[in-house]
Amino acid sequence: MSGWATALAGLPVGAILDYASVLIFALTGALVASRQQLDLVGFIFIAALTAVGGGTLRDLLLGRDPVFWVGRPDLIVLIAGAAIVVFFTAHLLESRYRALLWLDACALAVAVPAGVAVTMTLGHGPVIVLIMGVVTGSFGGLARDVVCNEVPLTLKQGELYLSCAFAGAAVALLVTAAGFVGLPALIACGAVTFALRAGSLRWGWKLPVYKPRPPRTRG
Repeated sequence: MSGWATALAGLPVGAILDYASVLIFALTGALVASRQQLDLVGFIFIAALTAVGGGTLRDLLLGRDPVFWVGRPDLIVLIAGAAIVVFFTAHLLESRYRALLWLDACALAVAVPAGVAVTMTLGHGPVIVLIMGVVTGSFGGLARDVVCNEVPLTLKQGELYLSCAFAGAAVALLVTAAGFVGLPALIACGAVTFALRAGSLRWGWKLPVYKPRPPRTRG
């Protein structure tokens, strides 16, 4: 994985992914806050929890110092700005839940490559790359929904979500193994993640769910 550091050297790919995922996830957090009718401080808190939750857990698990947003406090300003904008404009949306779903899909498709890029650049192996891609993409949204007492999108019955993040991270590994290190792998990761999530939202793509069956009785 050491080739990743060379491939991305001089390119602000990691920073761009962080800013994009933080912004979009902050918007989703603020939309959930609007559904809960919170005050402005509540909007900013939920937006921040959503925006940096996954990346914070990733960095703590990987031992990065400082955590990405601590080293770039302007990210917090970006989060607050996004929350304030949603506070004053959410009522203009015809369906806040529908907007939430699609914004969340976009955020997932950016956050998973961000997690993959960080983990590969640090030289970790495939298993850790897969886990950190999923963690970065899903933990902030999970924390948002749990705190706001919403059904977590990550665990909604039968919907593709965690599987989208896993598939995207896996594709990044496959593309890297094929010799396309760095940006091509990240683009493929984001494209697959979004395509699967969008398919689940648009056409109802689902995984089979467990269905309990009565225990067998001995004759």
